[in-house]
Amino acid sequence: MADIDKKALIEERVNQGLLGQWYPVAKSVEVKDSRPYGAKLLGQKLVLWRDKEGKIQCIEDFCPHRGAPLSYGEIHDGDIGCRYHGVIVDGEGVVKRVPAMPECALEGRKALNSFHTTETHDAVFVYMPSVEQPEPPELALPHEFTSDEWTGFLCTSVWGTNYRYALDNLADPMHGCYLHSESFTLAYGAKQDLMKLDKTDDGFRVSRVEQSGENFDWSEFEVHPGTMFCFLDIPYPKAAGPGGNMRIVGFVAPIDATTCKVFFWRLRKVSGLARESWRFLYRAKLEANHWHVLEQDRVMLEGMPDDARKREMLYQHDLGVSRIRQMLTRAAKSQIEAELTASEAAE
Repeated sequence: MADIDKKALIEERVNQGLLGQWYPVAKSVEVKDSRPYGAKLLGQKLVLWRDKEGKIQCIEDFCPHRGAPLSYGEIHDGDIGCRYHGVIVDGEGVVKRVPAMPECALEGRKALNSFHTTETHDAVFVYMPSVEQPEPPELALPHEFTSDEWTGFLCTSVWGTNYRYALDNLADPMHGCYLHSESFTLAYGAKQDLMKLDKTDDGFRVSRVEQSGENFDWSEFEVHPGTMFCFLDIPYPKAAGPGGNMRIVGFVAPIDATTCKVFFWRLRKVSGLARESWRFLYRAKLEANHWHVLEQDRVMLEGMPDDARKREMLYQHDLGVSRIRQMLTRAAKSQIEAELTASEAAE
């Protein structure tokens, strides 16, 4: 295969989203045993539901009979039934029954791909297999998820932009003092600085050189086999109640080439009565302020053209943006080369 074709495949993979990754697709409370939940990930339509034991099942959102969305259907004794003609499929993608025609030849056939799922910290993750890594590695979790010292809330939002812009935004601390200059927490700090990038054991950290603790002044990305997430701190004024800084833990799920879903956990390190006081204050007052900030990001990114990367002119502040793009490209190159090798071997 010509190099130019390979480069095009790599760029397409980066733009669509990497395989071999765990991605969050829904809040846990959204996936029920009473009705199916439709989702889309890397351009693939999925349907999720809980079986009789409460375990989350995930298969292609496609009825093997005529292609109707199974997410429009119903749950029957832990399996999913199509609303169009009643065909029932289990969590492995096997046709269990065709009610309209008993003993139909379709019964017992595996017709659909199924996907591994896991739940953690109020979210449902789905693994998208790759040629390099067909079986899922253990989902690496932020240490805040496994510590009793942290408490918080998960918020999600669908953004009408490619997931890469959402990652770029998280790797760009300098935008905080401009875009969010009138917000409750990010209205402080200098509007001039330099950036530095430091390697960490599991990824990298990008931070402002002269300023710390005034604004969204740094962000850190962790990259593990099968997952990537970031975290950052937002300094909190005294009016925000007990506890230290607000920590944001973020995952971004590519829906398709022009849409993504962001999952942000808003956390504070508080305990005892202070913990309950802050949780009440957050729900009663602070949550609206944080949604306002999130909407500022969404509106800005959705206003950018899909091909902005072809015309942009990066400068020193974009160290984090450049690094995250390099990482995605390297991973996509490895995946495409593995797929081409497998294809050539099959031929």
